[in-house]
Amino acid sequence: MVKTSSQQEFKQGWRDGLSDYVTAIAWSTDGHFLAACSAAGEVVLISLPNFQSTLLQTETGYSVDCLAFSHDGKFLAIGGQDGQVKLWSLQSGGPELITTLENKSVWVDRLCWNPTTHELAFSLGKYVQVWDADTQEVVTTLNFEASTVLDLDWRRDGKYLALAGYQGARVWNTKDWDAEEETLDIPSATVAIAWSPDNQFIAKGNLDSTLSVMEWSNPAPWLMRGFPGKVRQLAWSEVPTSLGVPLLASCSGAAVVVWERDRDERVGWASRILGNHQGVVRAIAFQPNSLLLASAAEDGWVALWHRGTRLIQALTGASNGFSCLTWHPQGHQLAAGGVDGELLVWYQAPRGQGFGKRKF
Repeated sequence: MVKTSSQQEFKQGWRDGLSDYVTAIAWSTDGHFLAACSAAGEVVLISLPNFQSTLLQTETGYSVDCLAFSHDGKFLAIGGQDGQVKLWSLQSGGPELITTLENKSVWVDRLCWNPTTHELAFSLGKYVQVWDADTQEVVTTLNFEASTVLDLDWRRDGKYLALAGYQGARVWNTKDWDAEEETLDIPSATVAIAWSPDNQFIAKGNLDSTLSVMEWSNPAPWLMRGFPGKVRQLAWSEVPTSLGVPLLASCSGAAVVVWERDRDERVGWASRILGNHQGVVRAIAFQPNSLLLASAAEDGWVALWHRGTRLIQALTGASNGFSCLTWHPQGHQLAAGGVDGELLVWYQAPRGQGFGKRKF
């Protein structure tokens, strides 16, 4: 662990591991659970505060590529290479597997919960299915048509669902699934899409090395160019700047770029390029209720950036690189997964406080 400043110092408090590449990792919104999955098919649920692990699924030989908790932490969903979507209930006692949705010959690599209900959206090739965990019924099936769905994201109020792929994105009104969707066209493909927490903006990372940002009430988007490759991930801050607009972070190759809405309309969005990473950046996320940005890369560093401007700490623990990261909803813990299966949690706490440690 390298320190560059005494500010925001995080210390490693827990360590464990899976047998293979950690494909996804997530905290429950109530902060009671941490879940992780691997390229070997394992799924583990870790209970706080003692970090007790429950293996929900052993190695299957099929990668589990995505997992997510419902907005209230009552359900955990996974999807992967075998086409199955599995759902566990966490409402009473231990986790209980309540649903397995079979989708043959389709790789489920994207899923996302509605932020206000128990509706789960997941990709099925050119389609996205929305499934209700309460009624255990399909709500709707959306046809993207142009290509395989590459990403999806609900707006924070649950009123819109955006899908991304070839030739841009499409947005459905969740109150009227049969209404004609909104199209956000680009000449190449959108590989990452993210609504801002204030519901005002939608950002699209594109295959042609561009980033586009659209204000939902204004159909004319801003277009940012000059990235070294496709813009693979996006992250918005929950906290706005003095202008009242959240920061936007993007990553492309080894570059992390932070965008801030400028008062000058001619500028639009001002950019800051963050250096130091020597490998492909795999994940970025802002600390909840803060402008502290974390970035995880294949160079074996998790970098912490003060207000998206300067490096204040670099965390290590995955010698062959990091693959994913996620913040605890209260922001005082940061978890990351590694290329070789490492699971690590760092914490920000008064001296003498920490978690139990477990060695490989």
